[in-house]
Amino acid sequence: MKYAILIVLLGVLLACGEENPIPKPPTYLRTDFPEHSYHFYENDCPYSMEISDLFQVKTMERVGDAYCSQEVDLGPLNGTLFLFYMRFNHRDSLAALINYSNDKVDEHKIKADRIDYEQISNKINKVYGTFFELKGNVATNFQFYLTDSTKNFIRGEILLNCRPNYDSLRPVLNYLKEDVLHLAKGLKWKSTK
Repeated sequence: MKYAILIVLLGVLLACGEENPIPKPPTYLRTDFPEHSYHFYENDCPYSMEISDLFQVKTMERVGDAYCSQEVDLGPLNGTLFLFYMRFNHRDSLAALINYSNDKVDEHKIKADRIDYEQISNKINKVYGTFFELKGNVATNFQFYLTDSTKNFIRGEILLNCRPNYDSLRPVLNYLKEDVLHLAKGLKWKSTK
């Protein structure tokens, strides 16, 4: 009887195997995105743009011709594009607005692995600016500013409603980048007094 119990215990120990169990890393759902499509958007702000069909303007605040802000819901991409428009009068004000925009990008240097930028120059619509892509686990992966260099200035920034995890968000960010660049490059100023 002792030998039978000993053989059974020895068999159980050998059946457990020699390998230690390894926990599986978390996985992320595969995301299928629709084809990029756009529609023309215009309201009381002094600019118009083509935005993705997935996007919807949630709120808008306007203070005369001098200031306008918008929140654009990114739909299934689960985030918000914040747009801030300001009208300025002097070249010194333009330099201050550009420096402010660059400072907002610099706030994320600590967490960013890399910051790429692309110059935007649309001479037909008189839209000039810089589009910033912040790579890494940062709060905002895309920021930009646009101006006509004489009186109009707009700054944009995207915030996603999730914890920053650059590797898992990369497919969403690649898709979103195309839509935001389309918006920035196609923006048009309305004639203002």
